[in-house]
Amino acid sequence: MKLYITEKFHYLKTHPKKGVRITAGILLVIGGIFGALPVLGFWMLPLGLILLSVDFPWAKRILATLKQWWHRLKAVVGYRAPNIEPTQKD
Repeated sequence: MKLYITEKFHYLKTHPKKGVRITAGILLVIGGIFGALPVLGFWMLPLGLILLSVDFPWAKRILATLKQWWHRLKAVVGYRAPNIEPTQKD
């Protein structure tokens, strides 16, 4: 499932028609604004900015600021990725 989503997002990011990228990006940003609602969520905001940053420098700047903020937040909280070990079936 993750591979499917990654492939589709890459297709959108490299889509030859600018209008498709912009429309999808705007819809994802709008969905991200309503992050507290079910299904729609804050995860949509960065995806929309990634799509918009392909065509707009202002979106690229906002995305860079968001990335810096996220890394600083992780450093303050002390976030470490969980150590996931493969499970063994008995």
